[in-house]
Amino acid sequence: MLFDMLRDPALLVLCAITLAGCSGLPGVLLRHGPLGQRLAAAAALLSSLIALPSLVYLLFWRQTSSFTLNWNLPFGPCEIALDPLSAFFLIPIFLVFPAGALYALGYWPAAERRASERSVTFFYGLLACAMALVVVARNGALFLIAWEVMAVSGYFLLVAEHAEEEVRGAGTVYLVASHLGAGALMVLFSTLFFSTGAFQFPAAGSLQLTAGLSTLIFCAALGGFGSKAGLMPLHIWLPSAHANAPSHVSALLSGVMLKVGIYGLLRVISFFPHPPFWWGALLTAAGLTSALMGICIASAQKDIKRLLAYSSIENLGIICTGIGVYLLAAVSGNRLLAYLGLAAALFHVLNHAIFKPLLFFSAGSVIHAAGTRELDRMGGLAKRMPRTAFLSLCGAVAICGLPPFNGFASEMLLYLGFFGEAQAGAPYLALGAPVLALVGGVAVISFVKLYGIAFLGAPRTDGSARSHEAPFSMLAPMGLLALLALTGGLFPQLFLALVNPAVAALAGPGADAVTLPVAPAWFAVAGGSLLVLSAALFFFLKGRAKAVPAGAGPTWGCGYIRPAASMQYSGSSFGALFGSLASTLVRSRISAGKVAGVAPAATKLSYTPEETVLQRIVLPTISIIGVGFAFVRRLQHGEVHVYILYIFATLLLLMLWVH
Repeated sequence: MLFDMLRDPALLVLCAITLAGCSGLPGVLLRHGPLGQRLAAAAALLSSLIALPSLVYLLFWRQTSSFTLNWNLPFGPCEIALDPLSAFFLIPIFLVFPAGALYALGYWPAAERRASERSVTFFYGLLACAMALVVVARNGALFLIAWEVMAVSGYFLLVAEHAEEEVRGAGTVYLVASHLGAGALMVLFSTLFFSTGAFQFPAAGSLQLTAGLSTLIFCAALGGFGSKAGLMPLHIWLPSAHANAPSHVSALLSGVMLKVGIYGLLRVISFFPHPPFWWGALLTAAGLTSALMGICIASAQKDIKRLLAYSSIENLGIICTGIGVYLLAAVSGNRLLAYLGLAAALFHVLNHAIFKPLLFFSAGSVIHAAGTRELDRMGGLAKRMPRTAFLSLCGAVAICGLPPFNGFASEMLLYLGFFGEAQAGAPYLALGAPVLALVGGVAVISFVKLYGIAFLGAPRTDGSARSHEAPFSMLAPMGLLALLALTGGLFPQLFLALVNPAVAALAGPGADAVTLPVAPAWFAVAGGSLLVLSAALFFFLKGRAKAVPAGAGPTWGCGYIRPAASMQYSGSSFGALFGSLASTLVRSRISAGKVAGVAPAATKLSYTPEETVLQRIVLPTISIIGVGFAFVRRLQHGEVHVYILYIFATLLLLMLWVH
């Protein structure tokens, strides 16, 4: 009987989720040595090997399995289910989680991180398990429990280096934002309970409510899930959290946890048979705004991980735009445009879960080798870290949406919708194409800056000059993700085969039965030709360099005998022109020492990019709200008899309300 149970792919996925959650336990029990961390990495790899084939099987056969667990809580049956939408969003979890666990063996080794390694390993597995439970939960109470476990696990991972004040501040902001989002979700599930009489999720397309209740549910979902996804202006926790967390944790947060917010938004939208027009318009506008503002702010960053964090806002904006286009097309009855929007969004979910962890892993390797997160203190790393430089280049090309990598394929679907089908039923959507093109152009500027300043030129500091290549345990997951990014760009039909069942689950059977305006084989031909051309040019230039005799002589440097590394372009000077154009979104706070006397002593000048919306609007608003609620603190003063009076007053009010 046990053998028959283990043949059920849905049950295998649940076993993999349990194994992921328990992967960090050996490290807690084994207090000394790296054995616990290695066992955790092995358990993560095993859970992935169990889950991924089962998820692919469930998607290809479009199966739905549900299980009901016995619990004594008064919230109705504890149901978990695996439908194509859940199975699709589980794939990034079981792809990034084991890659990060393997990467941590070299990046966060137990021998060097004895104080924090055990807790990081334990909460890393717990975070993956909690995200998976969120995706499979079909009960509002279970969903919120898993959501809170996910939030708390992320907090303990974020504050791994809690001795630093900046890390503690980032953790506090993250925790406050997470609980504000959870408050919005409590409003969401409470409204669903009063509307349906149960905490169980309604079946797809079965929720018939008044316009007011539908609006309340949608706004609560957008507030709670949009905050987790990092949509502007609900992104206040994201830049500092991703910048200060360990790099493999940042990869899991950005590559997976942000998508859990997208999953929740899609799941709530699926409850309604006919979402109103303004939902799609709002999501499209919010997505394009987040994409443009996110990448503009990213272009001004000098911290490599903050740059990647703000680019995550851009990519989540693209995903949100695709969902908005799908809703607008569904209202107008344009099936092809609806497919292009939803397929582009889900395809980009998978693509971003591949190239963004690759870039965070690359950033971790650079920080591990050079000892700094500031781009202006790097340089010349390609000669010392050639494998990392090549894999970073693959990730940079992918995130810029350039062929032959996967970012191009998913964004191309959105372009096809904007340029082609939008003109038929919704011509105003064509205005999204130039915005998306501008986003892509700024992304190229940002990642040319990142790659050029970090890897090219000469070392700017001694730390960069002494950098070394990352070990195999860090390079192996990076190589796998780069290979997947290339595969998704050359053969997008393989990824679309995973996307289509989720599209059908959301938009209804037959929603994926459309003919694309561009044949998938075109991506392979165009991308393959570009690869062959690039390889031919590389070997031609390399052969010519060997054939031409090398000469040596003094370099004329405008009066300098020898050019110094400090004369190179820095990240700030490279992006100065565009930074001036985007000054309304991001400004630099400059601090400089005083210069006095005829022969002044050495002094320092530094600058910090500041996001205008966050620093001038969002945070002051939160401060005003905090002042307004300051009187609540007076209610908590430690006097037990007054607390008893509070309880008595509350019970009296409840009795009056009932009668």
